[in-house]
Formats: sequence, C-alpha cells, structure tokens
Amino acid sequence: MKLPPLLVVDDEKNMRLSLETILSDEGYEFRAAESAEEALRLLNQDQFFMVITDARLSGMSGYEFLGQVRHRWPSLPVLMITAYATPKLAVEAIKTGAIDYLAKPFAPEELLHAVGRCAERHKLLMENAALKARAGEAYRIEQIIGESVKIRELRQLIQTVAPTNATVLILGESGTGKELIAGALHTLSERAQGNYVRINCAAIPELLLESELFGHEKGAFTGALRQKHGRVEEADGGTIFLDEIGDMSRPLQAKLLRFLEDGTFTRVGGNQELQVDVRLIAATNRDIIDAIRKNQFREDLFHRLNVVQFRPPPLRERGQDIILLAEHFLKHFSVMLNRPVKRLSKAAQQVLLAHHWPGNVRELRNVVERAVILEATEEIQASNLPDFHLETRLRKVDLPPPGTVRSLDEAMADFERELITCVLEQNHFNLTNTAEQLKISRHALRYRMQRLNISGGAGLDDETIIPDERDMVR
Repeated sequence: MKLPPLLVVDDEKNMRLSLETILSDEGYEFRAAESAEEALRLLNQDQFFMVITDARLSGMSGYEFLGQVRHRWPSLPVLMITAYATPKLAVEAIKTGAIDYLAKPFAPEELLHAVGRCAERHKLLMENAALKARAGEAYRIEQIIGESVKIRELRQLIQTVAPTNATVLILGESGTGKELIAGALHTLSERAQGNYVRINCAAIPELLLESELFGHEKGAFTGALRQKHGRVEEADGGTIFLDEIGDMSRPLQAKLLRFLEDGTFTRVGGNQELQVDVRLIAATNRDIIDAIRKNQFREDLFHRLNVVQFRPPPLRERGQDIILLAEHFLKHFSVMLNRPVKRLSKAAQQVLLAHHWPGNVRELRNVVERAVILEATEEIQASNLPDFHLETRLRKVDLPPPGTVRSLDEAMADFERELITCVLEQNHFNLTNTAEQLKISRHALRYRMQRLNISGGAGLDDETIIPDERDMVR
C-alpha cells in the first residue's frame, strides 16, 4: 500500500532542505511550501499523510494554519516545530490540534520517530478501510441509491425476499447494480454471519470452473497435487453469488441443476457425495430467453433459478436518479481524491440527464471520477464531462415487441428523434454545429426539436423559432 507524500511548511529555505534530506533518506515522498497560504492550496489539490509546519511563518502564522487544517481536514496529523519553544506554546499547539511539538534544534531521530508514527497510523487506517470493504460493508441496501418508482420497488422487494432462502435470478444490463442487489440480499438475510462467496463465471476458464465450484480430489487432473475444497463448501451456511451465469457451459449447468435440487455434489475426480446448505443467487446480462432458444442455456435450470426474479432498470429509465447518483459519486471522489469539488453545475446536470448511458451506473461513476480529477473549481462544469462521442455509438435502438403495430410515420419520428438527440449530445447541444452536421438550417433544427419534444441541453437558449415551411425542404 503506497504511502502518500508528506507536506513541509517553512519559510526558511535551509530548513526545508535539511528536512528534505532527512526524510528523503528514509524513503518518504516530500512536498514543500514556503507559506501557509501555499500549503492550503497544495492540500486542496493533493493527498498527504501528514503535515510538518513551523510555528512562525511570514503571513499566516503556523498556529492559524494549524487551526484551518484541523477545521478542514480533521483527520490529517500536523507536527509543529519552532525555535522559540516554551511550555505555554507547546500546550497551545497541542490544544489547537497538533499531534506533537518539536523544539529546534532537534535530533533527526526525534523527527523520524514522529513521522513514523503518523505513517503507521495512515497505513492502519487504509488497511482497516480495506478490511471493512471486504467484510461486506459495501453491500448495504442504503447504497442502492435512487428515488424513482422502480428503485423504490426494488429496495422493497429486496427487504421482502432477503429473509427467505429463495433462489434468486437477477437479470439486467451490465452496470445496473446486480452485484449490489446480491450483496444486499445476503446482508439482510439470516445467513449474514455466514460467508458470502462470489464467482464470475465468465472470468474462469470452462475447464476450471467446475473445480472452482465443487472442488477436486488429488490427482483428478494434471496439476491437482492435493485435494481442494470448492467454493460451495466455503459458502456452507451462507450465500454463493454466480455472476454471468449465462456464460456457463451446458454440461456444468446440468451439475448445477442437480446441486440446486438438494445441495449435493461430488468433487471433480471423486466418488463421495457431499452436501452443503447454501443459498444461491445468480445473475446475467444476457438475454436469457434468447440463450434458451439457441440451446445455449438449459430451460429447466432457468426455471429452477427463477424462483424470485429481479430486473434492475437501466440508468436511462431512472430520470432524476442520474443526478442523485452523480452527487453521491461526487461526494465520494472529492473526499477520496482530496479535491475541492462540492456540486454539479446546472449545465453539467443537463448534459448528464441528456446522455443515454449505455454503460449504466458504472459508466456514470467513471464520468464523475474523471470530472472530479479535472475540475479546478468547487463546481463541476459541463466542459469537464466527456463528449460521449464513442459512448453514443453504443446506444441501442429499442425495437417494438413482435406483433406490435406501428405506423411508418411513428417509426420515422422515432428514428428522427434518436438521430437528432445523438448528434446534439456529440456537439454538446450546440445548435449551430448540430445543424451543420445534419445539413439542415438552425431554424429547421429548432422546429424539428419542438415537433419531436426533444428537450434542450446546456447550449440552448430560451428563444423559440418556427421556420417558414419552405425552410423545411432543406
């Protein structure tokens, strides 16, 4: 786990150079500032594991600087050093929030001892956070964020189904939160104290997946040097989540079907029948009915898995949830990356609401992280969001269900609406550039947008222009 740099604040060049020599020799990364004002700017821009500051600085004093740091970054340790050491000043420094107080001149060992304590503290905090995440703290129902009708119904269904032992099948596009649903089901179940085991069926080669699931006996195949317990045994008394189950081979599907009947299985290369008590949750982003029709997925396994079905909605169908999620990710990344960004601008919100989100919540998370990294102000601007040109090409046109009667005019209007919206997104809702790309006039574009009920983005003004019919020929 890589340690962030430490920040030294001192207006004396020789002192900064001396500290740099001592700290660099011990392998610490080092940043220096000549004043408290410069140090505050650096703290806004980067992450540090501690601060070393002189008590007397030109401009803002070290004590004033210490007070600001304690207020804005309360968990960041600050070590104060001074040539004017008195018991009264030492007490004042500790009361203001310093972790320690060193008087000049001091031995290098004294400094390194204080820095080493802060480095160890930072590592322990990071390891604790990682352990909490691995322990399942990341899977709470509160983390399924949104207030749209479908999301509220989804949370209610999770709370209803979780206490049971029902097998669950989660169907939905990639990035819609299927793993969050599975984790929340385990956390809210009576099996929460048991193991929660996750397997991505698409990430493990077909020949190894059976061994990963059910284990193998010594000598079962080349490289099987000892007996290995499978993940179903590890999950005994708990829950196992099989992600991307649509990619599982049909022979292994048959063995999984048998396992689902009564929890019995045999290890690869073994004859002994074993049994475990496991709740199974499965998920896939494939069209499972299409896979059944193509003989790629067993229909009897589908019915066995499909006791309770969850279908998390794609992000494009969640309306204002897009902004709620973006604000959640903004808060997370501004803290994690130690950035000053606090909110989304109105223009940025309009761009986010207009995008189709083929990558769903995962794509939104990446977009917000990028914007937090690039943004230098407290408000994310539309200019720091992607142009979505490549993402727009991933957009899928939803075809009507078989047998649905639609007129040609309706189909053409849908196509026109889809095309204009895509080109608007590519041009950040600049009407002039969009009209040029579509080879129509700006007036004609405004008219079509009104007729097709296409809402404007950040680049549109409030003027409404209805062109002459002759203009529509273009």
